[in-house]
Amino acid sequence: MQSISDYDFRGKKALLRVDYNVPLDSDFNVTDDSRISATVKTVQTILRAGGSVIIMSHFGRPKNGPEDKYSLRHIVSTVEKNIGKKVKFATDTIGADAKEQAANLKAGEILLLENVRFNAGEQKGDAEFARELSTLGDCFVFDAFGAAHRADASTAIIAKFFPNDKMFGFVMDNELSAVRKVLDNPEHPYVAIIGGAKVSSKITIIENLMDKVDKIIIGGGMAYTFAAANGGNIGNSLCEKDQFDTAHRVISKAKEKGVELFLSEDSICGDAFSADANVITCASNDIPDGWMGMDIGPKGAAVFAEAITGCKTILWNGPMGVFEMDKFAEGSKTIAFSIAEATTKGAFSLIGGGDSVACINKFGYADKVSYCSTGGGALLEYLEGKTLPAIAAIIE
Repeated sequence: MQSISDYDFRGKKALLRVDYNVPLDSDFNVTDDSRISATVKTVQTILRAGGSVIIMSHFGRPKNGPEDKYSLRHIVSTVEKNIGKKVKFATDTIGADAKEQAANLKAGEILLLENVRFNAGEQKGDAEFARELSTLGDCFVFDAFGAAHRADASTAIIAKFFPNDKMFGFVMDNELSAVRKVLDNPEHPYVAIIGGAKVSSKITIIENLMDKVDKIIIGGGMAYTFAAANGGNIGNSLCEKDQFDTAHRVISKAKEKGVELFLSEDSICGDAFSADANVITCASNDIPDGWMGMDIGPKGAAVFAEAITGCKTILWNGPMGVFEMDKFAEGSKTIAFSIAEATTKGAFSLIGGGDSVACINKFGYADKVSYCSTGGGALLEYLEGKTLPAIAAIIE
């Protein structure tokens, strides 16, 4: 496999697949450019080595071909600001404009293609669309961890047309290095903090981590399925009744493997799913009817913080509560602070999943942890032990 650090880009056009699926406000301004800034090193490395860059990305979920609200033209100025260079824009992907601009691209120049999802062949993994895209460049650089779990035309299929000229960019190198630290050779003690709404969406991760970790902390809406499975009253809290057997299986498997399993003994509850809800604190297994658990309580937060202290490897995937509402943010904030503290003492901390990254950003600790992953679904599948198609396509 080629390495971006050693590859000879002189006079070559590098097709660079990134994940610029960034949030926009109602005036089409980018509200979080972290996915764009993450790729700057990759782009500048290619340019400094004498190459030019043709950037490909998906954006949003267009249903029937081109829609202006999903056009990548809205992000051109943000890409230029991050890279510090003029960026040309093609109004299509494999049409006349893209082909002409790609053909005329000179060393040191950057061309951004229109949203690859405007072509129906992208998400179908269409080989002909991938082949046509491949004719625009001389080599393929994959740097879109957030799209690595999809066998799309511009992620996995296109790599086949560059058997000897395909490689990962620095975003991918960093992501894979960070994930391998928590999956392949973690330092101990190792704690995994798993939150989010549903047990069903996280069970494979929990089971895959059970052989690797010393402690598992469970928070978020999924914790109330565990409470209910153990006979607790959870009021109107989130609950997956069909996952009671799963909850029991996790509890018994943790005992069997000697993994400490933490659930919060208390909860901050609201009488509505609203920022204006009335609030009470009560035992997580004794929530009155009409109330729902919205965050871990102060006792649970203190126990969780203590469990994180002294750990050498920390994985956080999923917030502890509805952190977007300030009344229900304290639990997640405590976890974020504890992870940052442990990191300053030498722990390796990986924050993964969009909600967890948004959470760590909200509380201002993003630069105090080891790594924030740019991949949501891709990271989950990697943590579940699955092979990601776009990664396999480069390694093969």
